[in-house]
Amino acid sequence: MNDAVDWKVVLIDDEEGIRKVTRITLEDAGYTVYTAENGKAGLKLCSEILPQIVITDVRMPGMDGIAVLEAIKKDFPDIEVIVATAFGEMDLAIRALQLDASDFITKPLNDKALHVALERAKKRYKEKKQLKDYTVFLENGWTETTQELIEAFSFQQNLIESSMNGIAGCNGCGIFITFNRSMEKMLGYAKSEVLHKMNFDKLFLSEEQDRFYKELKGKRYGGKNRLFMFETNLKGKDDSRIPVQLSASVIFNQQEEDGLVCIFRDLREIRKLEREVEDQARILHQDKMMSLGCLAASVVHEINNPLAGILNYSRLMLRIVKRGSVSKDHKKKFVDYLNLMEKETDRCSQIVSSLLTFSRKSAAEFGLVSIDELLQRCILLSQHKLKLSNISFEHDITPNLPQINGNFNQLQQCIINLIFNAIDAMPSGGKLFLSANSDTTDKIVTITVKDTGTGIDDEHLPHIFEPFFTTKNEGYGVGLGLSTLYGIIEEHDAAVDVKTRADEGTSFILKFKST
Repeated sequence: MNDAVDWKVVLIDDEEGIRKVTRITLEDAGYTVYTAENGKAGLKLCSEILPQIVITDVRMPGMDGIAVLEAIKKDFPDIEVIVATAFGEMDLAIRALQLDASDFITKPLNDKALHVALERAKKRYKEKKQLKDYTVFLENGWTETTQELIEAFSFQQNLIESSMNGIAGCNGCGIFITFNRSMEKMLGYAKSEVLHKMNFDKLFLSEEQDRFYKELKGKRYGGKNRLFMFETNLKGKDDSRIPVQLSASVIFNQQEEDGLVCIFRDLREIRKLEREVEDQARILHQDKMMSLGCLAASVVHEINNPLAGILNYSRLMLRIVKRGSVSKDHKKKFVDYLNLMEKETDRCSQIVSSLLTFSRKSAAEFGLVSIDELLQRCILLSQHKLKLSNISFEHDITPNLPQINGNFNQLQQCIINLIFNAIDAMPSGGKLFLSANSDTTDKIVTITVKDTGTGIDDEHLPHIFEPFFTTKNEGYGVGLGLSTLYGIIEEHDAAVDVKTRADEGTSFILKFKST
């Protein structure tokens, strides 16, 4: 911590888990930490060790954090107090500031916010001590100047100014009287443009203003005259749209509305992350559609043959029936024809059903997945393309494999991608081997896709899972298949391994945790 002062901190919280975790965090940062499970025990510690800083929870049985703050400021005015509140407890936070709390932080405690609050408290403690020493000097003849310095110090150390969330308040006429630095950064206005000049309503987009006041008077977001975790859009100085989450409370003076205070949390970074997730989902679906195009072309050829057989058998039986009565020999043949037609129709139905399932844009919901069903579905969809590509196919799937937890559609996309890559790696034909087995000791299910193709060059191997990396000719792929596979495997808390040798083939090994 590189600080000559031995900083002692008293932590008061009725939850043992919070005390333990916070103590470890603070001791790692170099503080000497003492803990107490309630307000009375905390005050006793303060009288015994005289810490420089106290961190207290607001909501505690018996003596709450506000009462602790009042007692400390009465008996130990030099101690800095940081109050921990829930995000929506603005009235308590404001009360704490009025009682000269050093800072307030929201729960659950964030390490970064906690250390920022401690640094502010340390700075305030040292500056108050320096000011106190200086005051003694000033009292010898500079009393007038002393009061001015104290007022300037208090103003500069106003904790509302230092809050990481935007804090704004207006009087009963709607004119701003509080507008902290975070609000300046968020909206682009300078404090001089706002305080005692601008109306609070100017913050909102026109379509959001009425909704804000309607919900403030309603009970849906925390009760009448209060808002908690309410999402809306503010209007920046440059007319930009700024999504925020806010909590607000009407201030009363002798039962008359006297103003409004709001705490704003900027949601732009969160919205950016949400868009990135949506983009990833879109890329995933685009890659699936490319695989679907290849499958569809193959499936059309595969379905044509059984359909032609069904049509021919139907026409043959129709001609026989039109000739007159049907003999016993013909009836026996009809049964055979109908059995064949039923089998071929069922096969066509399975192929089309599997293709439709694969094409569906399903939500990334996880559930129990049967490995046997998964691989049989992939074999059904791709075996005709393998035949057309002059590739012999073998599989060895251990019966009764344990299920895994995952998304069937995404895992099917992975296996299909690997099969298609293998086909592309064997332009003159070859062998494809698909296997699945399990290790009951480690509870691991392994799926292997192995080909006898061209293999992967050593220089390309480190890059195969990177987005848009491809060794295929233009028009034969955009390099999303293996990148998509890697993302899906990571999401399933699984692993992928690659074994390859130039001109001898490649094996992709997928390892999943079984249930």
